[in-house]
Amino acid sequence: MSGAFRTLGSFYFSDTAVFRAVCLITILCSLATPLAAQSSDHADWADEILYFVVLDRFADGDPSNNRDVDLKGKGTFHGGDLLGLTQRLDDLHDLGVTAVWLTPVVKNIDHYVDGVGFPDWGYHGYWADDVNRIDDRFGDEAQLKALVDAAHQRGIKILLDVVYNHAGYGSAYLKRDDVHDWLRTGRRQSPCGDDDLTQCLSGLPDFKTENDAVAEYLLKAHLGLAKRTGLDGFRLDTVKHIEHTFWQKHRDRVDAELGRDFFLLGEVWGGDYKVLDEWFVNDELDGGFDFSFAGSVLGFINGRGRTIAFSRYLQKRHRVRGGHHLAHYLSSHDVPGLLHQLNGDKTKFRLAVALQMTNSGIPTIYYGEEVGRLGGDWPDNRSDMPWGERPIGPGRGLPRDEDLYTYYRSLIQLRKQLPALAVGDYQELSTEGDLLVFARTAADRQPVVVAVNRGSEPLQASVAPPPGWGAGAGEDRLGKATVVRNAEGLVLKVPAQSVQIITEQR
Repeated sequence: MSGAFRTLGSFYFSDTAVFRAVCLITILCSLATPLAAQSSDHADWADEILYFVVLDRFADGDPSNNRDVDLKGKGTFHGGDLLGLTQRLDDLHDLGVTAVWLTPVVKNIDHYVDGVGFPDWGYHGYWADDVNRIDDRFGDEAQLKALVDAAHQRGIKILLDVVYNHAGYGSAYLKRDDVHDWLRTGRRQSPCGDDDLTQCLSGLPDFKTENDAVAEYLLKAHLGLAKRTGLDGFRLDTVKHIEHTFWQKHRDRVDAELGRDFFLLGEVWGGDYKVLDEWFVNDELDGGFDFSFAGSVLGFINGRGRTIAFSRYLQKRHRVRGGHHLAHYLSSHDVPGLLHQLNGDKTKFRLAVALQMTNSGIPTIYYGEEVGRLGGDWPDNRSDMPWGERPIGPGRGLPRDEDLYTYYRSLIQLRKQLPALAVGDYQELSTEGDLLVFARTAADRQPVVVAVNRGSEPLQASVAPPPGWGAGAGEDRLGKATVVRNAEGLVLKVPAQSVQIITEQR
């Protein structure tokens, strides 16, 4: 026996041969571990098309659960439910959606809130009354599992919105003697703080997630539901209002109980690649929402600022920490719809959609955008899904723009057919005047050139073909035009307020 002691983890070995054998076994076991368990990059999510549904406003599949429904009320329940979403999965599959994010389904408070000029109910799901129950106005756990199973059959993942930070106004938790000290409520014995972590956001009762008992209760409820129903991930609400130690514990529990493939997409208000890094650096989140994208796109297509400044903005988005993702949207339930901000100008809106689908990140479609739902300021940004004359409530009779739907579908198909649009690097090719030309390139992927003319006149540019381009001319895959090539390179002629997505001519 050797007189030297060696350690492996917490074990001590006095024999060199035994130590070497254990090391070899450890290495071989690590090599046998599935890649998904070792990797934290969730690389496949770069290819996803995410569709965000406010469940109550989407589709009513079971009128028997329509409690507290008033279709004329802006803050009332409108009847959308889990069964209705399940019945509409083929529509989403046809559009090209590969993942659905739906608002929380836990039981919400049974009363409305005054103070906004109309009765405001918890139809959105963010005012929990009991995190261990599904609100019967949305359905039940069996219907949630049926939704997940049906989605998986179509290659669609399901992300459930989860709120760890707060309960609803007047929640039952405030009346329970066993948990009265779990919440900050603003009362003398449970004051709210002035910082992000201890404030009572919008006056909502604030869970003391730093308390081990509170954290365990919430984790057990939400992770248990995910495991029982087969969810693919969580959209995490109000992330910056909860301490990092909780999110690190959350990650460990998710990995242990749900697997490393379970995706965590967080809402950090004001987030972008730089702000979100605080949650990426320790792998607390896999992705986060890019709050900068919609405003930057709006400014560009409205002619504000220099084209080169917008191009450099798009380039900077690629600085996101490796293995993590930005999810970029044009509209959401918390901000005015982009089409509304454009005063209904669908020509400009198409430019915005094209920019969303040709840039890095997870494109996130807010329900109804694809058929021209105008949205508006709150609460009109949560209006009913338009179904036209199809017998689907609550939005039956609301007009749909089927041409816009076809445009969305074409762009989504191109993003899937041309993987460089999802995973490629950004190369600036031209930024003169109102014409932006950039390339998306990736190893072993077909390079793509994107040209966006925000101006009111046709514009022309000659650009050098990007790396990986052969000797051929170009082809506009969106508008089907041929792009001439000469000694100067590719000669682009882009009509006013239009987009070209160009690959080497086939």
